[in-house]
Order: sequence, then structure tokens, then C-alpha cells
Amino acid sequence: MTDAGAAHGMIAVDKMGGQVLFLNPDTFATEVAIGGFPRTVHELLIVPSSGLAYVPIYGDGIHGKNPNPGHVIALIDLKGRTHIGDIDLHPYVSPHTLKLAPDGLIYVTCENSAVVAVIDPKTNRMIDAISSGSTNGHRLIISPDGKRLYTENEEDADISVIDLPGRKLLGKIKTPHALAGIAITADGKTLIAVDDEAPALFLVETATGEIARTIPLENIPKPAQIARFRPDYKVLAVSSVAGDTVTLFDGDLKNQTAIPVGKGAMDMAFRSDDLFVGCQFDGTVHVIDIPSRKVRHKFACGTGVESLGFF
Repeated sequence: MTDAGAAHGMIAVDKMGGQVLFLNPDTFATEVAIGGFPRTVHELLIVPSSGLAYVPIYGDGIHGKNPNPGHVIALIDLKGRTHIGDIDLHPYVSPHTLKLAPDGLIYVTCENSAVVAVIDPKTNRMIDAISSGSTNGHRLIISPDGKRLYTENEEDADISVIDLPGRKLLGKIKTPHALAGIAITADGKTLIAVDDEAPALFLVETATGEIARTIPLENIPKPAQIARFRPDYKVLAVSSVAGDTVTLFDGDLKNQTAIPVGKGAMDMAFRSDDLFVGCQFDGTVHVIDIPSRKVRHKFACGTGVESLGFF
């Protein structure tokens, strides 16, 4: 996924509308809408080098209550702008967050199965699965050096630590509250875990597994959801689906600004000095100008977009 100003394409995953949308990256008009997916399209990974986007089919429920879980990842052809096939993860279900690791493989949490599935993008097949030892492994992050993978286990109030080259669970890091999101610093020394019970972030030292600091989120009345660094790690964005806000931090996490956006702020995509925020409860995308810490534009997009990205 790219954040370059020269990006020639844009995708939005319309979770509420059950569609994958191709947008004009300059005018933000919807040019192609792909439907017909089982419920529900969720999250997004764009791999420009392979010409594909990967969209998990999560199921028709929500985290912790997904009685009819999905078990495939939809493959979207970026050039043809079509749904060209699926990766079947059976017997593992509820695919959610997925990331491309430095080893060239794709890792995806399968919530209801408590595993991280391993996908080879050369063949687009699942080649392995790693136990996360969790109740419902939610989101994951991979250390920049590719040696560790961390899953945020929402209800368990802990983080699973996985040896990525060895594909084995090493242990868990306990947190005071349930979690909702996770990020990692550029040096791999600090995890940012989003508190799901109070508006706060836990800063966890990866070397010791200890919480070094808790940062209260200012002017945020309810817990946040997703934490995402800009690719240069100079900005951290934290969305609050319950609070309809995005908090921007400087890279050192010392200064923060809460910015009101649309209803149900979820995932985000950086493009140069802009941050695009999918607001899944009002059918809008809000564009934040990062230097001024203000919304400079918003536009209608689908029924309710959760994830978006550029390529």
C-alpha cells in the first residue's frame, strides 16, 4: 500500500453496503462498485507489486458474536477492477486483519479459530496456520524487522507474541483492560495497544513485556479503536468509532489533537499530508489535513466504509 501523492488508484471497502469500491483518487468519485460478496467485506490489504487487493469475508456478525463466520479472502484485480477469485481458509474462520510481512508472506487473524493464517501471495493459497492462544484474536501487527508478530486479543486483555520465522507462540503480554487495536514503533521497541474500556493507549516495551506508560486520550469521551502510523512513523492516528473522532499524535507521542469527523470513525489511509478516514455509520470519508490538524474535505462514499487505501 502506498501513501504517495502519485497514487493512481483508490479502494474503499464498504462494509455496510457489502461492496468494494474503486474511487477516482483525485475527485473521489466512485468509478466501479463490485458487489455480490457474502457478508461481510472487512478490512483491506493492497499489494501493488502483485496487482491485487485482499479483502476478508468476515461473516455476518461482529467481534465476539459472529455465529455465521466467513472463511475466504476475496481477491481483487487492481488493473481490471474485478473480483477474480477467493482464497479459502477452511477450516479456519472469521478472517480479519491482514498484513504483508518482510518475508513476503501475508498473515491474517482468523478470530473464531484463534489462529493466524499464512498465505503465499505467489500462489494465493494458505500454507500454514499459527496458534495465537487467544479467545478471538482481533488485530495484528508485525515488527519492522519481521521477527515478531503480535495479535491483540480483545476480550482476553492480552497480546500474543509470535516468533514469525519459527511460526510459534512465545507467550502473552497482559494488559489492564480489553483491547481494540495495535501498532508498533519504527524501531520495534514499543507496542501501542488501544484500550477498549477507557480512552487511553498502553505503551508496551517489547523487550520486557511491561507497560511503560499509559497515555490518556484528551477530549475523547469513549474508548478508541484503531491505531495506525503514517509510513514515515512521524504521525500516529487513532480512530474512535464510538466517539466520532480521530486523534493525531506526533511521532514521539507527546502531543495530541482530537479532531471531530463523521459517525463511526474506523480505519484510515495516509496520502502525503492527508489522512482519509472511513466513517462507517454515515457513509462519508473525511479528509484531515495533518499539518493544520483540521478536516479540509469530506465526501459521500458507499453506505458505510470501514477500510480504504491507495495504490
